[in-house]
Amino acid sequence: MNKTRILAVAGLGLAQLLLSHLANAQNQDSLQLKDVVISATKNNQKQSQTGKVVTIISREVLERSNGKSLPDLLTEQAGIVISGGNSSQGKDKSIFFRGALGGYTLVLIDGIVQNDPASISGTFDLRLFSIDQIDHIEILKGGQSTIYGSDAVAGVINIVTKKGGPKGNTIYGVASAGSFETYKGTIGLNGGVEGFTYNINYTHFKTDGISEAATPVGSTAVFDKDGFKTDGVNANFGIKLDKNFSVNPFLRYFYGNYKIDEDGFKDGLPTNNSVLKQFSAGFNAEYKLNSGKITLNYSHQSNSNDVNSSFMGFASNFLNYGKLNTVDLFYNQKLSNKLDLLVGIDNRKMKLITDTQNPTTNIFAAYGSLFLHDLSVFNLEVGGRYNKHDQYGENYTYSVTPSINIIKEIKLFGTVSTAFKIPTLNMLFGQYGANLDLKPEKSQNYEAGVNFSLADELFTLRVAGFKRDLTDAIVYTTGYFNQGNQKYKGFEVEPAVKFSIFNVNGYYAYVEGNTGTVDYLIRRPKHTFGINAGAQATSNLYVSANFRYFGKRYDTNFISYTTEELPSYKLLNAYVEYALAKKRVKLFFDAKNILNQKYNEIIGYNTPGFNFNAGVSFNIR
Repeated sequence: MNKTRILAVAGLGLAQLLLSHLANAQNQDSLQLKDVVISATKNNQKQSQTGKVVTIISREVLERSNGKSLPDLLTEQAGIVISGGNSSQGKDKSIFFRGALGGYTLVLIDGIVQNDPASISGTFDLRLFSIDQIDHIEILKGGQSTIYGSDAVAGVINIVTKKGGPKGNTIYGVASAGSFETYKGTIGLNGGVEGFTYNINYTHFKTDGISEAATPVGSTAVFDKDGFKTDGVNANFGIKLDKNFSVNPFLRYFYGNYKIDEDGFKDGLPTNNSVLKQFSAGFNAEYKLNSGKITLNYSHQSNSNDVNSSFMGFASNFLNYGKLNTVDLFYNQKLSNKLDLLVGIDNRKMKLITDTQNPTTNIFAAYGSLFLHDLSVFNLEVGGRYNKHDQYGENYTYSVTPSINIIKEIKLFGTVSTAFKIPTLNMLFGQYGANLDLKPEKSQNYEAGVNFSLADELFTLRVAGFKRDLTDAIVYTTGYFNQGNQKYKGFEVEPAVKFSIFNVNGYYAYVEGNTGTVDYLIRRPKHTFGINAGAQATSNLYVSANFRYFGKRYDTNFISYTTEELPSYKLLNAYVEYALAKKRVKLFFDAKNILNQKYNEIIGYNTPGFNFNAGVSFNIR
């Protein structure tokens, strides 16, 4: 047999093998992305029925993210940059969603608002939750204040926790170790009996870490390491009282002790630390009617941050302590096969606890939306919200979201909406620059794009552009004032391909903004790019590589009080997983910054070089 014939036969054999794999991939992907139900819309919509820009981080992706943190996972998504996400693991994190500052992204856990009334911006601390406790994550981009009220200006991130399993008991867990004397362990138990399900897990995390502060150029000083240890408990229960009525209580507790430095380029005292505590408890209750459903969510949260810091070498201490009570009652009614109604009321009561005063604020809201879906090729969502705040009074928001399925494979979508953020307790009553006359920050949002889905979603492409105009932005000068007008615009391109054993997805995101005083955004690059390529090499072996690029950006040097341009940087990570014992046990190895890139994410603070961790996950019934 000549060389040409050998090559031809080999080529035919390879083609047959690839076609076989392709057929298997199609069979295994019977549940398409368009059929995924999105709970964060409060109407359990399929992705094909909404014009909202939604990203789902699936359970499968989370199970293949051992070794990552929640900030690691989120910063791999288009349009999201986590300030401090690539620095020391213990460094505080802030979400920059489509260019917006952290306070303009609302975080939910199981659809319930998370907020820290004691912090300046009121944001949820991403360090408080381990991915080992998460089932999947829903990301809704754009203004979502009509559904969720304050803070949902740039988008919403809904963290859906693990719930109880089928009848019987399942023990699951993760154990890993790696660079910087890092150790992490999770142990959980879930299962159920007739009418009752449960999931309880505990995570312990410890690392010696690296120095949070960077050593100044030319200095021979040796800064100590800033490690931390954390403990977290998450418990969910499901009680089915009858075929229509269920109650789902939950309980969460987190404790973290973080060593911290005084500031950028400053080591501080050895006793400097931050102790974070969060307690949360509540329930979700559902009552099903013939063609509707009543849902009640209640949550009590308490957050504290006890900080021992230093200034110019002298010790200082301050305690941030706040409480949040939320009630959200809403009703879903199916008016016809193509028309759904959502109406609801919610109330948030926030309390700041200090040595001298315990101020509170309250915001009540009534909201409603109509969902017209599958009307030939057309879908439409229209909603409005009324808000009454006990300090500034009343305000309103609306949202209009049409989408058109031109053909099965092409969908056009868009949104026009308003959103808002209320002034925080520290801005209204705090020790520094408080102002009781503050109004809510308001935004006008525009969004449009197209989604392509070909070959039963083996190839997808989403292109979305956005524009956001923020008025009455609260700025700090000699105190807090509504003086800022900010404009943002940008776009995102997100392709994904499934072929044979391969799964490749990527993104390119562009954002620019004007904060009212300068034409650039601090710590937010105009250009970001990422690609993740995974391969199911064998039935038991999975490998993937992740590459991310962060473009040039500006940051403030608080030593010289000047603005500096930081160079771009790139990160290459890899993950390997091997399954044993009928895939109930998996060995994994996760490597980060393989190229050992030297870069500055924030001026004055360190970033880790090449690092890794390895471990085992298990699921035993």
